[in-house]
Amino acid sequence: MAKVDANPPMPEFRADYVLQEVDAAWLSKAVKPKQFIHIDQSECIMCEGCVDICPWKCIHMVTPGAIAETVDIEQPGVDPADHVIFTIDDDVCTRCALCVDRCPTGVIILGKVGDPAAAGDAHQRTNTHGYGYGMRLG
Repeated sequence: MAKVDANPPMPEFRADYVLQEVDAAWLSKAVKPKQFIHIDQSECIMCEGCVDICPWKCIHMVTPGAIAETVDIEQPGVDPADHVIFTIDDDVCTRCALCVDRCPTGVIILGKVGDPAAAGDAHQRTNTHGYGYGMRLG
């Protein structure tokens, strides 16, 4: 008979992220054509609902201490208001939008990179507006 561990060991969490501002050309090439996902951390209540509901476990909420280095950007954690940082594994995320639906404050956005529509679209951002921060592993 096969054994099933009801309490599997916790995964190893990284603590050596490098935070770097990315330019528009890199973002245009790197973002998958489907959609990008953004979490407005300034309005987040840190309930971890997005982390809990993610079926692929691609959203991680980590402490600012997980950022080992920054390049041309302010080090997270310097401001006392910096409590957590969200990282999203874009290679795993399917954009199922369960995290968007679950978020009680509506701070998670699925959007498209490109020129905004003439009438405006809250789910579309230009590749130089607002979402120019990326995570790369050090």
